[in-house]
Amino acid sequence: MKRNNVQFITRTALVAASYAALTYAFAWMSYEQLQFRVSEILVLFAFIEPKYGLGLILGCVLANLASPLGVIDIVVGSFATLLAIMFIVMVRKLLGYNIKALIIASLGPVVSNALLVGLELTYLFSTPFLLNAFYVAVGEFVVVTLVGTVVVNSIMKNNILIERLSID
Repeated sequence: MKRNNVQFITRTALVAASYAALTYAFAWMSYEQLQFRVSEILVLFAFIEPKYGLGLILGCVLANLASPLGVIDIVVGSFATLLAIMFIVMVRKLLGYNIKALIIASLGPVVSNALLVGLELTYLFSTPFLLNAFYVAVGEFVVVTLVGTVVVNSIMKNNILIERLSID
């Protein structure tokens, strides 16, 4: 196998494992209606390197295997992550690699999770969609937009680290 393929597979596995491990480590606040899933900070790594998207989706699948909501959470949550990553990559492509674009990109996970996970919670618990979407959006906004953009912006300023994070 070529070095690039091995590097891609290795980094994809590391990202997936990191996402799942962070979710499990903070499980007490990762799976409910109002959730603060610390691992969601990692979705912004797709802004740094779009090739991390696959690892993030796989990590979400692995994390949601432990969800008390069952198989529906694996499907819906992972699809919400896929949409969020597509949005993040599109924003980077359109607006460039800067803090303004990062902040805008961070809103993708907030919206996709609020809508899809909000619908999931409404379906499962017969609770009002707007309330579910609001709770999910608040958790995502705090973790991804408020905390995640600070973390990822700090990483973006470190050129040596950025070089090491890129997948050739």
